[in-house]
Amino acid sequence: MLNRLCIIGVGLIGGSFALSLREAGLVREVVGVDRDLENLRLAEFLGLIDRGAASLEEGVEGADCVFIAVPVGVMPAIFRGLAPLWQNDTVYCDAGSTKRDVLAALESVFGEVPSNFVPGHPIAGAENSGASAARAGLFSNRRVILTPVAGTRQEALELIRTLWESVGSRVSLMEATRHDQVLAATSHLPHVLSFALTAMLGKHDEKQEIFTYAAGGLRDFTRIAGSDPAMWRDISLANRDQLLPLIEEYRDALADVAKMLADEDADRLVHLFADANQARKRFIDQLDK
Repeated sequence: MLNRLCIIGVGLIGGSFALSLREAGLVREVVGVDRDLENLRLAEFLGLIDRGAASLEEGVEGADCVFIAVPVGVMPAIFRGLAPLWQNDTVYCDAGSTKRDVLAALESVFGEVPSNFVPGHPIAGAENSGASAARAGLFSNRRVILTPVAGTRQEALELIRTLWESVGSRVSLMEATRHDQVLAATSHLPHVLSFALTAMLGKHDEKQEIFTYAAGGLRDFTRIAGSDPAMWRDISLANRDQLLPLIEEYRDALADVAKMLADEDADRLVHLFADANQARKRFIDQLDK
Protein backbone atom coordinates (compact mmCIF):
# COMPACT_ATOMS: atom_id res chain seq x y z
CA MET A 1 0.00 0.00 0.00
CA LEU A 2 1.10 3.55 -0.73
CA ASN A 3 1.13 5.92 2.20
CA ARG A 4 0.95 9.00 0.00
CA LEU A 5 0.31 9.32 -3.72
CA CYS A 6 0.84 12.63 -5.49
CA ILE A 7 -1.16 13.20 -8.67
CA ILE A 8 0.13 15.97 -10.92
CA GLY A 9 -2.75 16.79 -13.24
CA VAL A 10 -6.03 15.72 -11.65
CA GLY A 11 -8.09 15.17 -14.78
CA LEU A 12 -9.66 12.14 -16.43
CA ILE A 13 -6.55 9.95 -16.23
CA GLY A 14 -4.97 11.25 -13.02
CA GLY A 15 -8.28 11.44 -11.18
CA SER A 16 -9.39 7.99 -12.33
CA PHE A 17 -6.04 6.48 -11.30
CA ALA A 18 -6.35 7.98 -7.82
CA LEU A 19 -9.97 6.93 -7.45
CA SER A 20 -9.30 3.39 -8.69
CA LEU A 21 -6.39 2.91 -6.27
CA ARG A 22 -8.48 4.37 -3.48
CA GLU A 23 -11.33 1.93 -4.13
CA ALA A 24 -8.81 -0.93 -4.29
CA GLY A 25 -7.56 0.07 -0.84
CA LEU A 26 -4.03 0.66 -2.09
CA VAL A 27 -3.42 4.24 -0.98
CA ARG A 28 -3.89 6.01 2.35
CA GLU A 29 -3.63 9.62 1.17
CA VAL A 30 -3.83 11.31 -2.24
CA VAL A 31 -2.48 14.80 -2.80
CA GLY A 32 -3.35 16.60 -6.02
CA VAL A 33 -1.44 19.27 -7.92
CA ASP A 34 -3.14 21.11 -10.76
CA ARG A 35 -2.67 24.55 -12.31
CA ASP A 36 -6.48 24.88 -12.53
CA LEU A 37 -7.40 25.65 -8.92
CA GLU A 38 -11.13 25.31 -9.59
CA ASN A 39 -10.53 21.82 -11.00
CA LEU A 40 -8.43 21.00 -7.93
CA ARG A 41 -11.22 22.07 -5.59
CA LEU A 42 -13.68 19.97 -7.59
CA ALA A 43 -11.35 16.95 -7.34
CA GLU A 44 -11.29 17.33 -3.57
CA PHE A 45 -15.07 17.75 -3.42
CA LEU A 46 -15.56 14.61 -5.53
CA GLY A 47 -13.22 12.60 -3.29
CA LEU A 48 -10.59 11.99 -5.95
CA ILE A 49 -7.95 13.51 -3.67
CA ASP A 50 -7.69 14.18 0.06
CA ARG A 51 -6.26 17.62 -0.44
CA GLY A 52 -4.95 19.92 -3.11
CA ALA A 53 -1.48 21.42 -3.06
CA ALA A 54 -0.64 24.95 -4.11
CA SER A 55 2.79 24.00 -5.48
CA LEU A 56 4.83 21.05 -6.72
CA GLU A 57 6.97 21.33 -3.60
CA GLU A 58 3.99 20.92 -1.30
CA GLY A 59 2.43 18.22 -3.47
CA VAL A 60 5.37 15.83 -3.71
CA GLU A 61 6.54 16.18 -0.12
CA GLY A 62 6.55 12.76 1.54
CA ALA A 63 5.06 10.98 -1.50
CA ASP A 64 5.84 7.31 -2.10
CA CYS A 65 4.74 7.65 -5.71
CA VAL A 66 4.29 10.64 -8.03
CA PHE A 67 1.97 10.11 -11.00
CA ILE A 68 2.33 12.73 -13.75
CA ALA A 69 -0.84 12.97 -15.83
CA VAL A 70 -0.44 16.23 -17.74
CA PRO A 71 -0.41 16.82 -21.52
CA VAL A 72 2.91 15.81 -23.07
CA GLY A 73 3.62 19.40 -24.04
CA VAL A 74 3.64 20.36 -20.35
CA MET A 75 5.98 17.53 -19.27
CA PRO A 76 9.28 19.41 -19.75
CA ALA A 77 8.14 22.22 -17.43
CA ILE A 78 6.97 19.68 -14.85
CA PHE A 79 10.33 17.89 -14.94
CA ARG A 80 12.18 21.18 -14.51
CA GLY A 81 10.00 21.95 -11.51
CA LEU A 82 10.54 18.50 -10.02
CA ALA A 83 14.33 18.41 -10.52
CA PRO A 84 15.30 20.21 -7.26
CA LEU A 85 12.64 18.21 -5.38
CA TRP A 86 13.55 14.76 -6.76
CA GLN A 87 13.79 12.01 -4.14
CA ASN A 88 15.69 8.79 -4.80
CA ASP A 89 13.31 6.67 -2.71
CA THR A 90 10.17 7.96 -4.47
CA VAL A 91 8.86 6.24 -7.60
CA TYR A 92 7.79 8.51 -10.45
CA CYS A 93 5.68 7.58 -13.45
CA ASP A 94 3.71 9.26 -16.21
CA ALA A 95 0.71 8.70 -18.44
CA GLY A 96 1.89 10.49 -21.57
CA SER A 97 0.45 9.39 -24.92
CA THR A 98 3.89 9.61 -26.55
CA LYS A 99 7.06 8.29 -25.01
CA ARG A 100 10.21 9.30 -26.91
CA ASP A 101 9.59 12.98 -26.22
CA VAL A 102 9.01 12.26 -22.52
CA LEU A 103 12.31 10.40 -22.31
CA ALA A 104 14.06 13.20 -24.23
CA ALA A 105 12.64 15.79 -21.81
CA LEU A 106 13.90 13.77 -18.83
CA GLU A 107 17.36 13.48 -20.38
CA SER A 108 17.41 17.21 -21.05
CA VAL A 109 16.63 18.04 -17.42
CA PHE A 110 18.47 15.24 -15.57
CA GLY A 111 21.15 14.24 -18.07
CA GLU A 112 19.57 10.77 -18.19
CA VAL A 113 16.28 9.06 -17.49
CA PRO A 114 16.23 8.71 -13.68
CA SER A 115 16.29 5.07 -12.58
CA ASN A 116 13.19 5.60 -10.40
CA PHE A 117 11.08 6.94 -13.27
CA VAL A 118 8.79 4.47 -15.07
CA PRO A 119 7.42 5.78 -18.39
CA GLY A 120 3.93 4.55 -19.16
CA HIS A 121 0.78 5.06 -21.18
CA PRO A 122 -2.69 3.83 -20.17
CA ILE A 123 -4.69 3.25 -23.35
CA ALA A 124 -7.92 4.47 -21.87
CA GLY A 125 -9.67 7.74 -22.21
CA ALA A 126 -12.71 9.64 -23.38
CA GLU A 127 -13.51 12.86 -25.15
CA ASN A 128 -14.34 14.44 -21.79
CA SER A 129 -11.65 15.88 -19.54
CA GLY A 130 -11.14 17.36 -16.10
CA ALA A 131 -11.84 16.03 -12.62
CA SER A 132 -15.55 15.69 -13.35
CA ALA A 133 -14.77 13.06 -16.03
CA ALA A 134 -12.80 10.80 -13.65
CA ARG A 135 -14.29 7.46 -12.70
CA ALA A 136 -13.25 4.27 -11.00
CA GLY A 137 -13.10 1.36 -13.40
CA LEU A 138 -11.77 3.44 -16.30
CA PHE A 139 -8.72 1.17 -16.57
CA SER A 140 -10.50 -2.14 -16.01
CA ASN A 141 -9.50 -4.58 -18.76
CA ARG A 142 -7.67 -1.78 -20.60
CA ARG A 143 -4.11 -2.02 -21.81
CA VAL A 144 -1.29 -0.10 -20.21
CA ILE A 145 2.07 0.07 -21.96
CA LEU A 146 5.19 0.64 -19.87
CA THR A 147 8.37 1.66 -21.70
CA PRO A 148 11.24 1.23 -19.23
CA VAL A 149 14.80 2.00 -20.32
CA ALA A 150 17.92 -0.03 -19.61
CA GLY A 151 18.58 1.81 -16.36
CA THR A 152 15.05 1.64 -14.94
CA ARG A 153 15.13 0.27 -11.42
CA GLN A 154 13.43 -3.13 -11.28
CA GLU A 155 11.61 -2.49 -8.00
CA ALA A 156 10.21 0.76 -9.41
CA LEU A 157 8.98 -1.03 -12.52
CA GLU A 158 7.38 -3.78 -10.45
CA LEU A 159 5.60 -1.28 -8.20
CA ILE A 160 4.04 0.56 -11.15
CA ARG A 161 3.12 -2.71 -12.86
CA THR A 162 1.46 -3.90 -9.65
CA LEU A 163 -0.52 -0.67 -9.24
CA TRP A 164 -1.84 -0.85 -12.79
CA GLU A 165 -2.71 -4.53 -12.53
CA SER A 166 -4.45 -3.87 -9.20
CA VAL A 167 -6.91 -1.54 -10.93
CA GLY A 168 -7.67 -4.14 -13.60
CA SER A 169 -5.27 -3.12 -16.38
CA ARG A 170 -3.44 -5.46 -18.73
CA VAL A 171 0.19 -4.38 -18.64
CA SER A 172 2.65 -4.78 -21.51
CA LEU A 173 6.28 -3.73 -21.83
CA MET A 174 7.43 -2.06 -25.03
CA GLU A 175 10.37 -0.05 -26.32
CA ALA A 176 9.53 3.68 -26.55
CA THR A 177 10.05 4.06 -30.31
CA ARG A 178 7.90 1.01 -31.01
CA HIS A 179 5.21 2.42 -28.71
CA ASP A 180 5.11 5.67 -30.68
CA GLN A 181 4.96 3.80 -34.00
CA VAL A 182 2.06 1.63 -32.85
CA LEU A 183 0.09 4.43 -31.23
CA ALA A 184 0.56 6.70 -34.25
CA ALA A 185 -1.41 4.18 -36.30
CA THR A 186 -3.95 3.04 -33.72
CA SER A 187 -4.74 6.30 -31.92
CA HIS A 188 -3.03 9.43 -33.17
CA LEU A 189 -3.91 9.07 -36.87
CA PRO A 190 -7.60 8.32 -36.16
CA HIS A 191 -7.81 11.43 -33.98
CA VAL A 192 -6.18 13.61 -36.65
CA LEU A 193 -8.55 12.23 -39.30
CA SER A 194 -11.58 12.81 -37.08
CA PHE A 195 -10.55 16.40 -36.34
CA ALA A 196 -9.87 17.05 -40.04
CA LEU A 197 -13.18 15.58 -41.26
CA THR A 198 -15.24 17.36 -38.63
CA ALA A 199 -13.53 20.68 -39.35
CA MET A 200 -14.06 20.18 -43.09
CA LEU A 201 -17.76 19.45 -42.74
CA GLY A 202 -18.13 22.35 -40.35
CA LYS A 203 -16.94 24.76 -43.06
CA HIS A 204 -19.58 23.72 -45.60
CA ASP A 205 -22.28 26.27 -46.27
CA GLU A 206 -24.90 23.60 -45.58
CA LYS A 207 -23.24 22.55 -42.29
CA GLN A 208 -26.44 22.92 -40.28
CA GLU A 209 -28.23 20.50 -42.57
CA ILE A 210 -25.29 18.10 -42.61
CA PHE A 211 -25.17 17.81 -38.83
CA THR A 212 -28.94 17.80 -38.45
CA TYR A 213 -29.30 14.74 -40.66
CA ALA A 214 -26.08 13.02 -39.66
CA ALA A 215 -26.43 9.28 -39.18
CA GLY A 216 -24.74 7.15 -36.55
CA GLY A 217 -21.67 6.61 -38.72
CA LEU A 218 -20.77 10.29 -38.69
CA ARG A 219 -21.48 10.55 -34.98
CA ASP A 220 -19.18 7.57 -34.28
CA PHE A 221 -16.38 8.78 -36.54
CA THR A 222 -16.43 12.35 -35.24
CA ARG A 223 -16.85 11.49 -31.55
CA ILE A 224 -13.14 11.73 -30.80
CA ALA A 225 -13.03 15.20 -32.37
CA GLY A 226 -14.66 16.24 -29.10
CA SER A 227 -11.35 15.56 -27.33
CA ASP A 228 -9.19 18.33 -25.86
CA PRO A 229 -7.69 20.24 -28.83
CA ALA A 230 -4.61 21.46 -26.93
CA MET A 231 -3.77 17.96 -25.70
CA TRP A 232 -4.05 16.53 -29.21
CA ARG A 233 -2.00 19.39 -30.65
CA ASP A 234 0.80 18.38 -28.28
CA ILE A 235 0.48 14.67 -29.08
CA SER A 236 0.42 15.27 -32.85
CA LEU A 237 3.48 17.50 -32.79
CA ALA A 238 5.38 15.21 -30.43
CA ASN A 239 4.81 12.20 -32.70
CA ARG A 240 4.84 14.02 -36.05
CA ASP A 241 7.66 11.96 -37.56
CA GLN A 242 5.55 8.83 -37.09
CA LEU A 243 2.30 10.54 -38.10
CA LEU A 244 3.43 12.20 -41.33
CA PRO A 245 4.21 8.97 -43.26
CA LEU A 246 0.85 7.53 -42.16
CA ILE A 247 -0.98 10.64 -43.35
CA GLU A 248 0.79 10.33 -46.72
CA GLU A 249 -0.18 6.65 -46.91
CA TYR A 250 -3.78 7.53 -46.10
CA ARG A 251 -3.75 10.27 -48.75
CA ASP A 252 -2.61 7.68 -51.31
CA ALA A 253 -5.37 5.31 -50.19
CA LEU A 254 -8.00 8.04 -50.65
CA ALA A 255 -6.57 8.80 -54.09
CA ASP A 256 -7.02 5.14 -55.01
CA VAL A 257 -10.64 5.24 -53.87
CA ALA A 258 -11.24 8.43 -55.84
CA LYS A 259 -9.89 6.74 -58.98
CA MET A 260 -12.12 3.69 -58.41
CA LEU A 261 -15.13 5.99 -58.19
CA ALA A 262 -14.12 8.04 -61.21
CA ASP A 263 -13.59 4.83 -63.22
CA GLU A 264 -16.82 3.30 -61.85
CA ASP A 265 -14.70 0.30 -60.92
CA ALA A 266 -17.24 -1.65 -58.90
CA ASP A 267 -15.07 -4.76 -58.61
CA ARG A 268 -12.13 -2.94 -57.03
CA LEU A 269 -14.45 -1.02 -54.70
CA VAL A 270 -16.16 -4.12 -53.37
CA HIS A 271 -12.77 -5.85 -53.01
CA LEU A 272 -11.46 -2.91 -50.97
CA PHE A 273 -14.57 -2.80 -48.80
CA ALA A 274 -14.41 -6.57 -48.25
CA ASP A 275 -10.75 -6.35 -47.21
CA ALA A 276 -11.64 -3.58 -44.76
CA ASN A 277 -14.53 -5.62 -43.42
CA GLN A 278 -12.24 -8.56 -42.69
CA ALA A 279 -9.59 -6.30 -41.14
CA ARG A 280 -12.25 -4.85 -38.86
CA LYS A 281 -13.26 -8.35 -37.73
CA ARG A 282 -9.64 -9.22 -36.96
CA PHE A 283 -9.35 -5.98 -35.00
CA ILE A 284 -12.40 -6.83 -32.89
CA ASP A 285 -11.08 -10.35 -32.29
CA GLN A 286 -7.80 -8.87 -31.01
CA LEU A 287 -9.66 -6.55 -28.63
CA ASP A 288 -11.45 -9.53 -27.10
CA LYS A 289 -8.18 -11.35 -26.32
